[in-house]
Amino acid sequence: MSGCPEYDEFAEYYDHVLPYRNREDVAFFADLARAARGPVLEVACGTGRVLLPCARAGVDVVGIDLSAGMLEVCRRHLARERPEVQARVELHEADMREFDLGRQFDLITTPFRGFQHLLTVADQQRALRAIRRHLTDEGRFVLDLFNPSLPFLGDERWLVNPLVEPAFSMPDGRTVVRSFRIVTRDYFAQVQRLEMAYDVAWPDGHTERRTSAFSLRYLFRFEAEHLLVREGFTVDAVYGDYERHAYGETTYPGDLVFVCRKGAAGG
Repeated sequence: MSGCPEYDEFAEYYDHVLPYRNREDVAFFADLARAARGPVLEVACGTGRVLLPCARAGVDVVGIDLSAGMLEVCRRHLARERPEVQARVELHEADMREFDLGRQFDLITTPFRGFQHLLTVADQQRALRAIRRHLTDEGRFVLDLFNPSLPFLGDERWLVNPLVEPAFSMPDGRTVVRSFRIVTRDYFAQVQRLEMAYDVAWPDGHTERRTSAFSLRYLFRFEAEHLLVREGFTVDAVYGDYERHAYGETTYPGDLVFVCRKGAAGG
């Protein structure tokens, strides 16, 4: 598998989407990065939304992503940073299922659901094995998933009515409204296919609609925990938010964040 067209084409919008700009996970990951004794690896680093704040905090960070478009945006952001921040960052276009950087890290993170683009258990296992190979014996791995909402999964209105997000502005004056809907649900495979629509209004008055579709696989708490243990991790904590409240102590559905370390080798 090479490239990531569903992200490449719309990478320019990513950092302007309001739900992404206002996420509360950045401080959580930056704190973990500062606490790590050595360099940090971010898997599915995208445009650097989390990676760059970690580098600004004085941490050496390596980022990998399958999307050349997202990495190009990250490089443009990085070029505007101070030289000492730029020197702390290394970026690679790579597939999380089969990367080999030839080194190990004290902290590996997968922020904001990147892992859920893996649609089969076999692909999830391949990625976890690659991650484990890159983790030091005393290192930690943080896996960030969305917690599946059973009411949402059973609500067929999402198959018809799109969710329309607040408008945002681009530096060149374009106004963009993003909406999304669920195209299909495969309850057996635990996969949802989503369609994103971007309605763009240009300063000269003309408009266009651009669309993209991609699939995500959802994992439930104990399914994910068993998968991690099977692949050689010990789960030290499961959080329901980025303030480190235990899973089950937040408003449902909350988030699903696993903090792990190396355990016995999986099989």
